[in-house]
Amino acid sequence: MQKYSVNQYLIETILAFVTAGDIAIPEIQRPFVWDATKVRDLMDSLYQGYPIGYIIAWRNPNVRLKDGKLSDGKKILIDGQQRVTALTAAILGKEVVNKTYQKVRIKIAFNPIEEKFEVQNPAIYKDKTWLPDISEVINGSLLKIVNEYIKSNPDADIELVEKSITNLINITKKQIGLIELSHDLDIETVTEIFIRINSKGVVLSQADFAMSKIASDTEFGGNELRKAIDYFCHLAVAPEFYRYIIENDKDFAKTDYFPKMKWLKDENDDIYDPEYNDLIRVAFTSQFNRGRLSDLVSLLSGRNFETRTFESEISKNSFETLKNGVLRFINETNFKNFIMIIKSAGFISSSLIRSQNALNFAYIIYLKLKEIGVPSTNIQSYVRKWFVFSVLTGRYSGSPESTFDFDIKQISSRPFSEYLKEKEDSELSEAFWSASLPQSLNSSVASSPYFLVFLASQVKAQDKGFLSNDILVSDLISIKGDIHHLFPKDYLKKNRFEKNKYNQIANYVYMQSEINIKVGNRAPKDYFATIQQQMDENNRLWTSIPTKDDLLSNLDMNCVPPEIINMTANDYEEFLTLRRKLIADKIKSYYLTL
Repeated sequence: MQKYSVNQYLIETILAFVTAGDIAIPEIQRPFVWDATKVRDLMDSLYQGYPIGYIIAWRNPNVRLKDGKLSDGKKILIDGQQRVTALTAAILGKEVVNKTYQKVRIKIAFNPIEEKFEVQNPAIYKDKTWLPDISEVINGSLLKIVNEYIKSNPDADIELVEKSITNLINITKKQIGLIELSHDLDIETVTEIFIRINSKGVVLSQADFAMSKIASDTEFGGNELRKAIDYFCHLAVAPEFYRYIIENDKDFAKTDYFPKMKWLKDENDDIYDPEYNDLIRVAFTSQFNRGRLSDLVSLLSGRNFETRTFESEISKNSFETLKNGVLRFINETNFKNFIMIIKSAGFISSSLIRSQNALNFAYIIYLKLKEIGVPSTNIQSYVRKWFVFSVLTGRYSGSPESTFDFDIKQISSRPFSEYLKEKEDSELSEAFWSASLPQSLNSSVASSPYFLVFLASQVKAQDKGFLSNDILVSDLISIKGDIHHLFPKDYLKKNRFEKNKYNQIANYVYMQSEINIKVGNRAPKDYFATIQQQMDENNRLWTSIPTKDDLLSNLDMNCVPPEIINMTANDYEEFLTLRRKLIADKIKSYYLTL
């Protein structure tokens, strides 16, 4: 079966399609990321008659309306956005939204004598040999422009000037290839075709296609919804962007969405800074009880999964449902309560969170359980437990869609407590805590999810830093304190331990830098002897811990085996084994309190 058609169109025809809305630019690669010099080079290539590649569009399916008629689907541009946007900017004089979300004009100048293009600048604007904006030339009168140019440049060869300007105007008569993918292809096939055609091998995600579908809709408010998604995600990272929306997108500022996200202008927490794919996934899964974003694209297109036809009413209802999901996601109370729950589990810093998918599904659980009226205290416990459970088991690592889909269907069909217990019994068995988890701690990666959960457990327990009597682990994490080695790195290197040995999770601890400096590169047996001596002499040059019992308590909260006090390099392997077991035991106790 032929999956696509290939046609050559005049550039002016493509631009007419865009202006009329027959080709929708969904901003998959949002915003316009080319700099002005690339726009200049594109215009020069067209002027010289060089090919500028193909653009790829995917036709939306035809939708059956209430009166029984079929509505032709628009072409959604999925590759070539930057080139098409560059053409509309340079030739039609349209504004573009740049990397900082500001609307700007990109003006390309042309020198008819040298047949040269350049980005307009003050010097070129004042130089009479340059036509400062080619959009005014291409859309103007050839005779008038040539006459005015010769009047300003009387020594110029009029025939050369007329020929050059004519060639410039005729850029719109140059051709560009359009590969149009069939409307009945599924997203997986479209993605595969895209990758094979695109020489750069750029991979489009399911969320890209969903965003494409949302942005290209004008009938059910998809274009506004796309902005809401995009603006919320940008505000979450850059609160100062609020002023830009007010000043530069007054139409959006008047929508129902904007007042519901204005709270972000005073928010600087970075625990959960969602990107558009996160927001779409959470809104979709929590509202539609599905986890595959390809289903979202089908539903927004009006697909009836039973009859395999496309119906306008399904499309309308799907956009409304997704809108509700987005509004629930961006709701200040929902968002802040969710963050509070994550922090209450000890994850007080974004540095402790490495799985965005685990965070996404935890928010899905929060929204879903709140929607069905589960008591708030239960929601808090369930969200905390599921988040930590999914981190410990790597539940959403890799491709999460099938797991999202499975989990949301289970959660929607029976009590959450029942499903949670089932997963705990099968995946957090005693074998996990006593064997699997200690083995997983045999790693040198400080960003290991197991080590991060251990740190979260210390935060929740309000543990103090190693050898600290006052400074909490949470303080050291919040102020970007450093992880140090219990068996000093230089000491182990001198005793011929390799990097993968001395850099072990079980050798890591949060410790004040000034204490670490005093520890130096000595064996634990030696630096603990100094500490003991200073405690005996009531000399607190190293640490403010006053007694041996307080010292042992500090070791306990940091899961440091007390045997370390008498250990040397010969005992290092034994120490690692003992500490891994202690860390695993602490994580287990922590999980059970969530």
